Amino acid sequence: MHVIAIISTKGGVGKTTVAANLGGFIADAGRRVLLIDLDVQPTLSSYYALTRRAAGGIYELLAFNEQSLPQLVSQTSVHNLDVVLSNDQHQQLGTLLLHAADGRLRLRNLLPLFQPHYDLVLIDTQGARSIMLEMALLAADLAVSPITPEILAARELQRGTLQLIDAIAPYRYLGIQPPPLHLLLNRVPAVSSNAKLVQQTLRLIFREHSEVRILGNELPAIEAFPRAATASQPVHRVEYRRPSGRQAAAALEIMRALASELLPQWQEQFASVTGRVGRRPSHVEHL
Repeated sequence: MHVIAIISTKGGVGKTTVAANLGGFIADAGRRVLLIDLDVQPTLSSYYALTRRAAGGIYELLAFNEQSLPQLVSQTSVHNLDVVLSNDQHQQLGTLLLHAADGRLRLRNLLPLFQPHYDLVLIDTQGARSIMLEMALLAADLAVSPITPEILAARELQRGTLQLIDAIAPYRYLGIQPPPLHLLLNRVPAVSSNAKLVQQTLRLIFREHSEVRILGNELPAIEAFPRAATASQPVHRVEYRRPSGRQAAAALEIMRALASELLPQWQEQFASVTGRVGRRPSHVEHL
């Protein structure tokens, strides 16, 4: 089971969009995907329609160590795609974890519960520095940080990200290697010299940090992403052909390229995704 955390110390950079669409694409490729929503603003929890809503969610998992998957995991309308909902309405988990001896390692210690059932776990996080963000990083095999193509955003990423990496570095002494961090340019305009400048700036900022690299693929600012969110569908289903006259590739090809860069071992399955997918049965008991 692979675990990818979608992180940023800055809000509004598109973490939920990346998590929802990456999860939807990989699920359509036949892999079993679990979304975990750690954001106190539960946008990911409501991105897809649910065919079965579990009684509990992230609060029961982290606060009470709930072990029953049917109590924790809700099923979305996308086949192979499930979600652990954000349900910490009173925002108590941060304080609870802060005072717990295993607070930053709790999710890491609980993830084996899902291993027999899923090929991939995608963790969406709050856009602010917190113990929840550190916990997500320490649970992940890989971290992806979306960044908008602006110089100020690059500088904020430098400050916040390096502080975050430094904060979890001591866990190496416990045999826990912090995950490599991949930076993903998001909402890149069709014609943008600024995006190239930001790429160069990021490479300079992180040139001495071997655990940080800029992904070769980026997400363009195309209207298919908000249209897909409105329709509660993965973007590759909404746009599987490139519109006439547009330079950017179709959303299907964009998501395929990103998924292949992050998880090259599944490239063959990613190549089979067409975007034309039938509806999921209304109720599937697979847990």
